[in-house]
Amino acid sequence: MAQMQLRICHLYPELMNIYGDRGNVISMAKRCLWRDITAIVTDISLGEPIEPTDFDFFFIGGGQDREQILVSEDLSREKGQAIRQAVEEGAGLLSICGGYQLLGKYFLTYTGEDLPGVSLFDVKTVGGDARFIGNVAVECDLEGARGMLVGFENHSGRTRLGSGCRPLGKVLKGYGNNGEDGTEGCVYKAALGTYLHGSLLPKNPQLADWFILHALQRRYQLEELPKLDDSYENTAHEAALRLTLGFRSRISSFMPLSGK
Repeated sequence: MAQMQLRICHLYPELMNIYGDRGNVISMAKRCLWRDITAIVTDISLGEPIEPTDFDFFFIGGGQDREQILVSEDLSREKGQAIRQAVEEGAGLLSICGGYQLLGKYFLTYTGEDLPGVSLFDVKTVGGDARFIGNVAVECDLEGARGMLVGFENHSGRTRLGSGCRPLGKVLKGYGNNGEDGTEGCVYKAALGTYLHGSLLPKNPQLADWFILHALQRRYQLEELPKLDDSYENTAHEAALRLTLGFRSRISSFMPLSGK
């Protein structure tokens, strides 16, 4: 049997890469390597076309307002449509902060700039007059990755979900989507949007493997991934949770949610 390949598209790596977001792609590639799966990472930036069938997984990180304006203009052309098509056909996608906002319906910045979105996610974002900053813990109910997620947020956007997607999870500490409704992130098919920097996937190996499995299932008959020894990863995860939650971190990070 030929060696499996995971084809990763890293969108705008030189523009959308704050708070260690690039580490998400590194984590995906390493966890593939340890399983003898070939990870092929292709950087795609401004003006470069995308063929929807060329990739199994897409990643876009966060950026500053100037970079978001440039990326919004680029995504408003054929590229945004290609990403939507790929997700509809089973590709995985992770978008962080500014990338998350630009894959929604629109992002109205606090200074009044109206940035049109790709409308992959049924979300709308409006900039606020204060920033949400700090460590975040989220109780995730995503099947196959249930448990606690930990990360770091720094955003002024207030994102509200429509009926076409659902939250990634419930905020235990931090602000999440808007600081009001207790939700964090959104899920549509195998695509996720979230405000969790940090970077997210090295701190949350169960979520990294969720992406790898779903992305590979686009082209391979695969029910589960070979297990890895995640002793170090889980220790780092628990340390980040202790920092974020204090005494509450004594709850098992990977405890199944009741009723789920």
